[in-house]
Amino acid sequence: MKRLYFLIPFICLLACAAAFAQTDTLRYVVRGTVRDAAGGKPLAYVHVTLPGTNYATVTNQDGTFVIKSAAAPRAASFSLLGYKVLTMPADRERTMQVLLSRGEFTLDPAQVITGEPLALLREAIYKIPENCPDEPELFDCFYRETAQKRQRFIYVSEAVTRMYKSSFRTAFGRDRTAVEKSRLLTSPRRSDTLAVKVIGGPTQAVDLDLVKHRALFLNDADLEDYVLELMEPVMIDDRRQIVIRLTPTYVSEYAQQHGLIYIDQETMSFTRIEASLDMSDPVKATRVMLIRKPADIRFKPKEMSLLLNYKREGDKSRLSYVRTVFRFNCDARRRLWNTEFTAIAEMVVTNRHAGAEAVPIDRTESFRSSDALADKTREYTDPDFWKDYNIIEPTESLEHALGRLRKE
Repeated sequence: MKRLYFLIPFICLLACAAAFAQTDTLRYVVRGTVRDAAGGKPLAYVHVTLPGTNYATVTNQDGTFVIKSAAAPRAASFSLLGYKVLTMPADRERTMQVLLSRGEFTLDPAQVITGEPLALLREAIYKIPENCPDEPELFDCFYRETAQKRQRFIYVSEAVTRMYKSSFRTAFGRDRTAVEKSRLLTSPRRSDTLAVKVIGGPTQAVDLDLVKHRALFLNDADLEDYVLELMEPVMIDDRRQIVIRLTPTYVSEYAQQHGLIYIDQETMSFTRIEASLDMSDPVKATRVMLIRKPADIRFKPKEMSLLLNYKREGDKSRLSYVRTVFRFNCDARRRLWNTEFTAIAEMVVTNRHAGAEAVPIDRTESFRSSDALADKTREYTDPDFWKDYNIIEPTESLEHALGRLRKE
């Protein structure tokens, strides 16, 4: 069985940057907070768009967002798994307070989802060329990776990237990523330096697109290694979703994945994919997660997970958001305690270009999966660093951590 490698950010990150001029000035700004209408809790990972444009972002853990546009936006739209899509007038004068309501889910007898889950999944795979773009496209993206030692942030890196995607009808494309602008902040404490390395970075938007690169997961050879179970349907973007759970069927020599796959019932396009590495055998999990480490460091895997969201625009579905979580404990053999580390990377597509604007990324400026952002990035000194770009707003905890790291 092929192994699915999640490309997670380094803790000792190792990258190249490519210069790129932003053509549009994003001078109109909309800010707000999204909460659950019933309980009032902040909602994270809400997809925020400006209808009539390709601009997009997601809310942070505090439910806050900021989205910018080259033209004055008239409305803003909000969507999240299990909630009703909400579109409301965009308010540029004050912070918007957005309340999302849970989606009411009803199925009449004529709409009951039936069929073998494997047959449904194979139909969705068969329809990928029909449901996904048949022309090359270029995307603007925002990427952030953080590392925490216990609850304390020790590393933050951010970048605006370009992502080129060839047609889904092309067997061999030139899918690549390039970094336009980036910055980082690291802890100066020697005790926070950890020489444990895993692969990853901004290329995960290309490398982890499981719908585009089906050899990694969605292929007949690998699907035979899983039990597929049809779960209760859910709503995403006010559309019914088929939900299929994947569970490994046997004990393999490699650590396998547990997953949930969401498929639009009407179009049979992929909407969401969740996968997590089986941690029941730490030795197998370590083989997948770790590249190298010092001999005196003991590595204890805790979590390796992936979330992919796909957004449907018109008659095509595209990758809109990626998040990876990599969690482990490390200790030196001479010590009696161990320390938990967590690395999180997330990428959101903030704009899309098609036709003549979809210019391929040259190999010389392409970011490689073996690269990292830490080599050629700028420090957190310019308050207007992201002025002309859409980003994911930092959470209050991250803002506080940045302040502490600057003082250190």
